[in-house]
Amino acid sequence: MDSYEPRRRSRARDRVQARQQRRQPMAVPRSMTDDASPSRTPRQPRPSVTLPKLPPLPNLRTRDFSPLRSSSQSSGGIPQVGGLLHQARFVFNELWWRATHTPQLLWLVGGIAAMTVVLFVLVNLFSGRIFPNIYALGVPLAGLTVDEATAQLERVWSRDMTITFADGARTWEAPPGALGLQFDARKTAEAARGSGLAGIPFGVTITPVVALVDELRAQNFLLDLSLQANVTPQNAGFRWQEGQLITVSAGEGRTLDVAETLGVLLDEPARVVDARRLELAMVPVLPDASEAAGYLEAVSTFTSQQFMLSGYDPFTDETISWSVDRDTLTSWLEAGVDGIRLRADAFRQFLQAQSNSLNADPDGLRFIEPGDAIDKMQEAINAGVPQVVVRIRYRATTYEVVSGDTGFRISRKTGIPFYLIQQANPNLDWETTILSPGDIINLPSRDLTMPVDPTPTKRIVVNLNTQSMIAYENGQPVFQWAISSGMSTAPTSPGIYQILSQQDIASGSSYTLCGERGCGSWQMYWFMGLYEVVPGLMNGFHGAVLLPNGTYLGGGNVGQPYTFGCVMSENSNAEQLYNWAEIGTVVEIVSNEFPPVSPLGMQTVQATGGI
Repeated sequence: MDSYEPRRRSRARDRVQARQQRRQPMAVPRSMTDDASPSRTPRQPRPSVTLPKLPPLPNLRTRDFSPLRSSSQSSGGIPQVGGLLHQARFVFNELWWRATHTPQLLWLVGGIAAMTVVLFVLVNLFSGRIFPNIYALGVPLAGLTVDEATAQLERVWSRDMTITFADGARTWEAPPGALGLQFDARKTAEAARGSGLAGIPFGVTITPVVALVDELRAQNFLLDLSLQANVTPQNAGFRWQEGQLITVSAGEGRTLDVAETLGVLLDEPARVVDARRLELAMVPVLPDASEAAGYLEAVSTFTSQQFMLSGYDPFTDETISWSVDRDTLTSWLEAGVDGIRLRADAFRQFLQAQSNSLNADPDGLRFIEPGDAIDKMQEAINAGVPQVVVRIRYRATTYEVVSGDTGFRISRKTGIPFYLIQQANPNLDWETTILSPGDIINLPSRDLTMPVDPTPTKRIVVNLNTQSMIAYENGQPVFQWAISSGMSTAPTSPGIYQILSQQDIASGSSYTLCGERGCGSWQMYWFMGLYEVVPGLMNGFHGAVLLPNGTYLGGGNVGQPYTFGCVMSENSNAEQLYNWAEIGTVVEIVSNEFPPVSPLGMQTVQATGGI
């Protein structure tokens, strides 16, 4: 007999029955028949509650629904910010849904975008303009033609372009032309045009077309830069601390490697210009002396003295003194290989400050030459002498011509030999050129008439007008007598000179002694040279002059202009002067054309009857 198996109910029916069971009350109230206690009142069933029906949700896919319609508005009718954002989200979601579920719309948007790109490319191609996000020398070139970009790049190159030369935190700047760099603006603009769309979206920088066309100029520039970039190594030095002299550690220096730096510029000029920066190749330099303890006693003795630095002006016979305190003097010293050395860089700063104080004068021509002062300072350190006298020098200047001036007259007014004025004005033909008032001519430094170190304690003053002379030592007269100067055809040049040579018997001559057999010569006793009239022909002091015919010039007399430009004294007086004076002794020759400059010159004019 066949067995019967009931059909399995569906899961849906099971779920329905489960929901019905859950709705059954947890407990059923008992009836009166079930309860043995008659005193209880049976519970009344709860009244049923009817829930209000909610309106159906709007269909987002229907045309009647508009997310912009909202009841959440303020009393003034202005939508709240939160409501607007909510509505905007609904709009965006609606549009996004329509776009993603409408293939035709996607194709339309993509076609429009593609046509826009094609149109943009075609416009730039046919207009010849550079595409966006293209740069060169830091300049945006988008939208420019090649010609416009070339002009723009040339302006930047000539006006704004500089190269920074760096050694760590130290930097210097110069235009690229100073290094001999040449920029091809057109080729750079053409490269920018040829880059096409490479700048989209992130941008592209075109490497400038640059070449180093003058290697010698670049090398000279770096050599000049090395004077500023080089750092002098510091030997161990000294310092006073709480009354105790202590040593200061040595420091390493650096020097510019011109060859290596130039090599970078030769190999990669475009990279240097594009970066606008060139790192200098610096080579470390070790100090000569790293230990200074062995010199503490000597330095203490030297710096404990009162040190005086003086500047002497031989033209004005003026001495300017600067007192140097112990700490400053100590800072100028360092240990050397063979003794105490002068720290030149520190001393040079002090000299510059003193030169600046000298330039407070109206003409601003005076200065102290560092090399000469450094040598003298080192000599004082070696000898332990607490005093140094340095020379005050003069710069070249100009002269404004006044009415009646000639080259010869300008020479006598300025105290500068005429041939030196000629050398300072090589483009001026003095034989044919007529000077006019207001013309400006160059005057060389007056130091040319005083090439050796002057002797500050001695000075000789000659008065051409009164044919007299006084010699001074330490400001006091030593000798005074009559002299004879040059004749009108060969006058003695006024000015400030110095004794340059000494010869007890010297030879001389003049065109007046020349004849068929050549030029005769004379002998001069106790000759001391002062200045050159022309190169190789020197005027000076002397005594008696023995002429070729056996007679003496002027009969051996003085007091009248007898000579051919020299200053002649009686022979015995000339010998005294020869033995007293020394090389470097200053000689001031005054006249009505060249008035006295120094106080002793003025004193001589007063003592000898004026000019």
